[in-house]
Amino acid sequence: MTVNEKIKKYREQAGYSQETLAQKMSVSRQTVTKWEAGTIPQIDYLIQLSDLFGITLDHLVREDDCIKQEKQPLVKNDWIDFLIKAKQHTYAAKMGKVASSRIASSDYQFNEGDYMYLDSFLGSEKFSGTEAIWFQEQPLWSMNYYGYVLGAGFSGDFLKESLMRVPYDQPFRGPQLYQLGDYTYHCHADGDAHCFYGKEEIFFKDKLVYELYFHGGDLY
Repeated sequence: MTVNEKIKKYREQAGYSQETLAQKMSVSRQTVTKWEAGTIPQIDYLIQLSDLFGITLDHLVREDDCIKQEKQPLVKNDWIDFLIKAKQHTYAAKMGKVASSRIASSDYQFNEGDYMYLDSFLGSEKFSGTEAIWFQEQPLWSMNYYGYVLGAGFSGDFLKESLMRVPYDQPFRGPQLYQLGDYTYHCHADGDAHCFYGKEEIFFKDKLVYELYFHGGDLY
């Protein structure tokens, strides 16, 4: 895949039109059209594009036939580091929103090197979704979840604050316990990142206002 093909691919994956990408890059739409037609952007634009798409500059500029095709071995826990970083750079941080992959879905994506993370869910006060990781375009890890708001007092911002504190030893949702003002977050899980199931809850002034169930594991 050439540079221009990658620019188009990652632009579309991010849900950007050519005009939107042009605005983010402070160039004209015609410039983006030229890039995707085969004109190589200047190095400062290539750096901006790699940062915007969440990929390395090397991955963006090197053609695929110049890259070794053998699968790189997974370094122990590298993907857990990536999973935590991805969670902290998507839904919990109000970042990484991309075009829907399914009808009416909300999707968040994060890319870094050979890894891609996608969180896709349906619904609002009642919702169901899947988080997944791919390594070199091969499925690596997945988690399914279903949650619902039980009553008044629920705070989406507090949930996001809790999810930003995902622990390394159980990188599923938030920490076992997190408190802020009148809110308390609990998360209990059995198993480890390779195979697990669990539940998270939010209390507002000792009243249960939200709960979610999750399960998943690795796919390699």
